[in-house]
Amino acid sequence: MQKKTIILAGFSGAMCVLFGAMGAHALRKLIPADNLFTFETAVRYQFYHTLALLFVGVLSINIQSKLLSYASYLFILGIVLFSFSLYFLALRPLLGIGNEEFKWIGAITPLGGVSFALAWLMLSISIIKTNNK
Repeated sequence: MQKKTIILAGFSGAMCVLFGAMGAHALRKLIPADNLFTFETAVRYQFYHTLALLFVGVLSINIQSKLLSYASYLFILGIVLFSFSLYFLALRPLLGIGNEEFKWIGAITPLGGVSFALAWLMLSISIIKTNNK
């Protein structure tokens, strides 16, 4: 599990760098400022939680815990639901999609936030349980 988690964190980190550069340079002229802010939020949260995913992967080398596994899955789910829904919403002008089309995707974003919160809780509880052994 830890090897796959660390590898996935590496790929996600690379995506963060590429998406961040794309937002800072290419998108600045192509999408409205509000959309650019949304895109940057997606990159920022993906990067924060990519670091958390990397931490869980490294931590799981020494600590065998189902809760750590759940935390990694929830971090991944959060990245997909939160960041990728925001990427989609931010890039709608480039995709030729109006504000009303696929508006429901915005309802997915909070589910990603809940996944992030649950992942952090699983991480904390796994450490609490480990220290009690």
